[in-house]
Amino acid sequence: MNKRNLIDSTLETNRVYAQKLSNTTDVFFNMTLNTFEYSAQLLAPIMLRDDDDREVQLLEEANRLKYQTNTLNSIIIAAADGEILATSPHTLDLIGDTLNSEGGKQAFAEQKPLISKPYKGITGRYIIFISYPIFDEQKQYLGLVGGTIYLMEDNVLYELLGDHFYEDGSYVYVVDPDGRIIYHEDHDRIGDLADQNPVIQELINTNSGAQRVINTRGVDMLAGYSYVPTSGWGIVSQRPTDAALVANQKMITRMILNALPSLLLSILLIFLISRLIAMPLQKLAILTEDSTRNNQKDRLFRVKAWYYEAIQLKQALTYSLGFLHDKVDHMTHESQTDALTQLTNRRTMDKLLGTWIEEKRLFSLIVVDIDLFKRINDTYGHAVGDEVLKYLANMMEATASQSTVCCRYGGEEFVILLPEAGIKEALELAERFRKRISAQESPCGDVITISAGIASYPSDADNKVDLFNLADQRLYEAKRNGRNQCNAGPELIGPHEQ
Repeated sequence: MNKRNLIDSTLETNRVYAQKLSNTTDVFFNMTLNTFEYSAQLLAPIMLRDDDDREVQLLEEANRLKYQTNTLNSIIIAAADGEILATSPHTLDLIGDTLNSEGGKQAFAEQKPLISKPYKGITGRYIIFISYPIFDEQKQYLGLVGGTIYLMEDNVLYELLGDHFYEDGSYVYVVDPDGRIIYHEDHDRIGDLADQNPVIQELINTNSGAQRVINTRGVDMLAGYSYVPTSGWGIVSQRPTDAALVANQKMITRMILNALPSLLLSILLIFLISRLIAMPLQKLAILTEDSTRNNQKDRLFRVKAWYYEAIQLKQALTYSLGFLHDKVDHMTHESQTDALTQLTNRRTMDKLLGTWIEEKRLFSLIVVDIDLFKRINDTYGHAVGDEVLKYLANMMEATASQSTVCCRYGGEEFVILLPEAGIKEALELAERFRKRISAQESPCGDVITISAGIASYPSDADNKVDLFNLADQRLYEAKRNGRNQCNAGPELIGPHEQ
């Protein structure tokens, strides 16, 4: 692949990645505003009361919002005149003070759902304020309920955006509608104005896309960027151009695959959606105690709803929880499985290997590659090639034991993981698989063959990178020696059948 194609591919990958992060952030803000909307409905009758229980109930609601999801650093409930009625955590010590911060003033003035620009709050922190107005039944403005994100401290943005999937100088950062940095891996950069950057100028104009740019440190970067409609933010994912240009064809293929929704991001999104959708159950949690168990839908049926609003809420929650469980199951399956072969995907495999190595657990791995697969695609077409890949995956699972994990690594390359197995057991399995494949016709009408490289932890290597490199080296030695054979090292080379 030439230089231009490598650059274009990297730009597109970063654009897709930035768009994915933008969608995730947008979902978070919409759900946060929906949560505050529901809380505002609950707070309206409480704020109109003047009895002794009013302060207690306001504090309970503030604590519920703060600790139910723990995605916001603090919660504030304020009256229409700006008086702070309740906060969470209590260490803020602001009850009775006037909410006169920049975000608070804007929220009182506009009396509508608001995601503020970054500013220094009354606690002295650099923050973003998310708020929702509270109205009574006659549409009289009673105040607001809101939450803050502390930009200079650990916050939900670090969970939503996480680390860039490349570890070669690539990173993600976020700017507000004025081009001011509000999230960056370098905390010292938060608050800097970067509106002269061409990418930031595009985001200020609400555009999304990708382009090559020189960053503020003079590094040539390939940047993808995406506009977040709900907040007006812009998310940038960029990779050093030099890192992209050293990649070979296989690395580019893996990069494209990695641009698909990652497992960790999917799990995080599932967790946030589950917690945010479940928030209304907290009013019924006095009876059910735990709203995050798998059987929470069954427990909800047992809640005695004796008034109209509770009955309606129970019905809505029952439907929502059923839908959510189906969605979570589907998303979990999609994030862990290769779409074509239905085998375990590479990201899940990497996580599993990391766990095994951390636990110092004995295991072996077999790297399998279809011999002359390009000739199958060139002769019969990619549709038939895909059928051959699915056929190989089915045969692999039929040959492997129940404890074995079969994975698609990328392209025509597959990996078999054998927990608690040494090099000889792995070689025996590889040989059975190789013989079985070479003994019958594949979907293309011809017999296909495979080559395999085998390595074992910890006898061959004590880390994942060296272990894979050794298995790859043995695989390509098998191919150089004539293909259709398994290589587990100088002393353990499987028979070669022509």
